[in-house]
Amino acid sequence: MTSLRLVFMGTPDFAVPALRTLHKAGHNIVGVYCQPPKPAHRGHKIRKTPVHLEAEKLGLPVQTPSTLRNAQEQEKLATLAPDAIIVAAYGLILPQEVLDTPRLGCLNIHASLLPRWRGAAPIHRALLAGDTQTGITIMQMDAGLDTGDMLLKKSLPIAAQDTSATLHDALREMGARLIVKALDLAQNGNLKPEAQDEQKSTYAAKLTREEGKIEWSQPALEIERQIRALTPWPSTFFKLGEETIKLLDAEITDKLSGQAGTLLDKDFTVACGQGALRLTLVQQSGKKPTDGASFLRGKRLEKGFVFP
Repeated sequence: MTSLRLVFMGTPDFAVPALRTLHKAGHNIVGVYCQPPKPAHRGHKIRKTPVHLEAEKLGLPVQTPSTLRNAQEQEKLATLAPDAIIVAAYGLILPQEVLDTPRLGCLNIHASLLPRWRGAAPIHRALLAGDTQTGITIMQMDAGLDTGDMLLKKSLPIAAQDTSATLHDALREMGARLIVKALDLAQNGNLKPEAQDEQKSTYAAKLTREEGKIEWSQPALEIERQIRALTPWPSTFFKLGEETIKLLDAEITDKLSGQAGTLLDKDFTVACGQGALRLTLVQQSGKKPTDGASFLRGKRLEKGFVFP
């Protein structure tokens, strides 16, 4: 394998294994681009992004422009003369001038089997929809939103217990391996671009906190998917008076039934629009997670109580 001059563009944890693996494979990473450091958590201390920290650990030069749309940033990038730009959850739009800079183009590591789930939250949307598989697509970027030709794909089954966190971790490692393979094939002219079928495309819209609200009138199956899809963020929740309770884990049961939102037993089984859910792990604001039965005892809630 010939060492390529690469620029890497990524920001969150998802992109870190790809950067690390490309570096380990011997490619010459001449620049790492990520979003600027931002205030984080309660203390609002300025923190560098995961990719920024990994790049510094590897001794790689880091750039954190707020935009790539101005000529100055585009010229700075062009002077790096990359053979390819690798993109993984970068978070900034790449204008056509940037897309045209490397001779092999810009290759994106996308966490879905395109054209399904284009957009910002493909892992979460796959879980919410009840998909049985997901995967990684290495895509040749164009000016559209995840619309470029597909270069390499690998699928991953979605297990019944998978959450967005477990899929995230599995897919980021898969993406790291696949981008190295894609570059090997590209050097030998063995990549075969495949156009996406627009008729099969779906959009993975960015998540909002409000999507975590539990509606007991929904089927238990859909609520259970919602819990797994929104763990760890933004997490699912329900109201108990004025208090917001996070719902971290639950299991479906069809042994009990009743009016939606009704507490059915001391094990914290709640009736849903169809079926019922046993709430196995919940968390009150400012407290550690606890099992459902212990929560009920603490709140002194009895069978027949109806959650709003």
